[in-house]
Amino acid sequence: MASVSPVSDPAGLPPIEAFSDAASPLVFSSAHSGRKYLPEFIDSVQLDLMTLRRSEDAFVDEIFAAVPHSGASFLKAHFPRVYVDPNREAYELDPAMFVQPLPAYVNTTSLRVRAGLGTVPRVVASGDAIYASKLDFPLIVQRLEQNYFPFHSALDVLLRQAHARYGCYLLIDCHSMPSVAGICDADAGLRRADFVLGDRFGTSCAPLLTQLVEGFLTALGYSVRRNIPYAGGYITSHYGRPAEGRHTLQIEINRALYMDEETITPHAGLARLHEQMTQLTQLLVERGPDAIRTR
Repeated sequence: MASVSPVSDPAGLPPIEAFSDAASPLVFSSAHSGRKYLPEFIDSVQLDLMTLRRSEDAFVDEIFAAVPHSGASFLKAHFPRVYVDPNREAYELDPAMFVQPLPAYVNTTSLRVRAGLGTVPRVVASGDAIYASKLDFPLIVQRLEQNYFPFHSALDVLLRQAHARYGCYLLIDCHSMPSVAGICDADAGLRRADFVLGDRFGTSCAPLLTQLVEGFLTALGYSVRRNIPYAGGYITSHYGRPAEGRHTLQIEINRALYMDEETITPHAGLARLHEQMTQLTQLLVERGPDAIRTR
């Protein structure tokens, strides 16, 4: 297993950490578990740290921490999603957030932007505004260059290496979700399943891959839904092209399974999930390639 050198920001903090393992075409990513909040960012927002952290996929990187030791590659972001969201296009931005008019290449009309959840989010999970004043676009470009682009460059390297060696890759994009949908969600107030598997309604990976993961989880007694309310975001749609041997599946884990959602502290369920997701990784290393090659 080789570690891809982390790309560091000017303060010396590594925005990303990547581990490359050529033993299989399997790659895991954790885009939203970052919890390194730079002091200058905290000083620039109007919300307290706990409110910001409720948007995290907290501890997902710990749940999948054994991936690099189980025959698969692993990429995780250390920067928080309220700072930069790598599960978006590079420039999905709300023009109302900025001092200057935005360039024509910026996507200002996506549903995610309209919801306040662009590449640089306007709101947190509760719907509260992050910033009290407008942002300077050149500084946001710098923020993206130091965080967003290194994440996707590293992911692209891992996937290209896997595809070059095996003629295919399996990307598992790992996330977590509130146990009860929030006020900004389409399923507001509803209790969610233990796991939601997102394959863009069967378009981002081979059906047998989704079935393999679903079967593993249901055998453990978990409730599993497909694509509702999460079918997969930018990472799933951008990197999932099954006809080219490029398969991507998003996994959403119910946070109540492993943490106290009010205090954002892990409970005993985290160790259990860590063990089970390690077993899932080993299963995918062994059987995943056959699942995606079967027509």
